[in-house]
Amino acid sequence: MKSYIVGVGMTKFEKPETREWQYWDMVREAGTQALQDAAVTYDQVEQVPVGHCFQPSTAGQRAAYELGLTGVPVYNVNNNCATGSTALMLARQFVEGGLNDCVLALGFEKMTRGALGGGSEGGDFKTSPVARHYGIMAARHGFEMTPPTAQIFGNAAREHMEKYGTTEAQLAAVGAKNHRHSTNNPYAQFQDAYTVDEILAARTVHHPLTKLQCSPTSDGAAAAVVVSERFVERHGLEPKAVEITAQAMTTDTGESFASGSCVDAVGQPMSRAAARQAYEASGLGIEDVDVVELHDCFSVNELLTYEALGMCAPGESGKLVESGATTYGGRWVVNPSGGLISKGHPLGATGIAQAAELTWQLRGEAGARQVEGARVGLAHNIGLGGAAVVTVLRRP
Repeated sequence: MKSYIVGVGMTKFEKPETREWQYWDMVREAGTQALQDAAVTYDQVEQVPVGHCFQPSTAGQRAAYELGLTGVPVYNVNNNCATGSTALMLARQFVEGGLNDCVLALGFEKMTRGALGGGSEGGDFKTSPVARHYGIMAARHGFEMTPPTAQIFGNAAREHMEKYGTTEAQLAAVGAKNHRHSTNNPYAQFQDAYTVDEILAARTVHHPLTKLQCSPTSDGAAAAVVVSERFVERHGLEPKAVEITAQAMTTDTGESFASGSCVDAVGQPMSRAAARQAYEASGLGIEDVDVVELHDCFSVNELLTYEALGMCAPGESGKLVESGATTYGGRWVVNPSGGLISKGHPLGATGIAQAAELTWQLRGEAGARQVEGARVGLAHNIGLGGAAVVTVLRRP
């Protein structure tokens, strides 16, 4: 059975504590937008997976209740930074499995200012869910008093530079591209353009990553209405429908840890496996994709993901971004929304926000950031610890 996204919505992503709102206010705004976009009412929704990482266990219910009190099942989903795409995947599975005709996927986060911790308090990673990953880093690079997520990705960048000759300017080119893209996105947390030199001159978070190459903490929510083919036909939703052609989730295997490399520990093998599964299921390849929303939590992860998705050979990603192949006028447009670096990264909302951007792109509704002629989109969302989700969307 096929599944389709027929409605999407999201709040503007904002710096934490910018606006006096609660997480349920965000979900009411994003969810109402998605339902209105789909011309669906909440009493037609049969199940509601809700993604969040930093709120109490039944926060999903508290948020969804803003949209209606119909008694439908609400699931609280937490899969680190891949939480949003995991909620979307559950919605798709409910529909494609024949259990439901209309499911609402929600994701939100209300965060605090400052860098994310590493999954434990006080820097003690022995009991952290990501202890194995940070142990790989510590064995090779030691452990410094910098934000732990920036540290492990920064060390992955150092390894890539040492092995392939990737330059700091190529890493900064990712940030420059995504900040430039965000100037046309009213939902983005930041909407300022920077040159490569300005990005290199910004404060260093963990060498070689500067602040303008790191995703910020953010408040925000996103929503997507996922329905069956018969629901589309019954309600005349063909003009709105974007097919979820394939979706794959992978978690860590021994390959993540065997090499002792931070490149593997931060998830490149997971991303590569998820992409392969999604291509096989869809019958499409990266050569068929027009627009990509990928998980650029740090600039280096965009480069690692180019390689994992098959956009270039291992070690060639720095040259790829430098060539202009991943922006307007190039082979693909990657992160037209501004990506996590500039659009923002409220963990529970990110994966659904990626799907929202691709839905607008494939419908031709993305305004000044529209990718001309976009018919196939790919979303990549990854969480350390770990999960990687790759979604292929297509306009029927």
